Amino acid sequence: MASAKIVYASMTGNNEEVAGIVEEALENLGVDVDTVEISQADAEDFEDVDICVVATYTYGDGELPDEAVDFYEDLEEEDLTGKIYGCCGSGDTFYDDFGKSIDDFAAVFEKTGATKGADIVKVDLAPEEDDIAHLENFAKQLVEAQEKL
Repeated sequence: MASAKIVYASMTGNNEEVAGIVEEALENLGVDVDTVEISQADAEDFEDVDICVVATYTYGDGELPDEAVDFYEDLEEEDLTGKIYGCCGSGDTFYDDFGKSIDDFAAVFEKTGATKGADIVKVDLAPEEDDIAHLENFAKQLVEAQEKL
């Protein structure tokens, strides 16, 4: 059975919901999932799973959330060759830097040697019906990518 770890940063609860949708979708696909808030996670935890997911928001003018900075910096040092990754999250399209932290995490995953399993999913504020479908498809793509490894 494949395993996944979802690490999320959430100020308003939207990304906790995003993480929960991805968690449920992965579990429905037979994946053993562990979901944890980013301040309680260590980047090296990704070494012990097949699928690595980060769900985050963007703060201010495109900055990483304060609680995500240490995790992000530690992730830069990881070797995740042979792992599948995916990034998603919630933001507000009102801001010019909508979802920039999601892009930043995807870029750092590239440096780790992990393989991109699905395109980034950005949700405007709280997930709605279309967003849920996109997140479920995101989970499906991650599992399919992992099965091809």
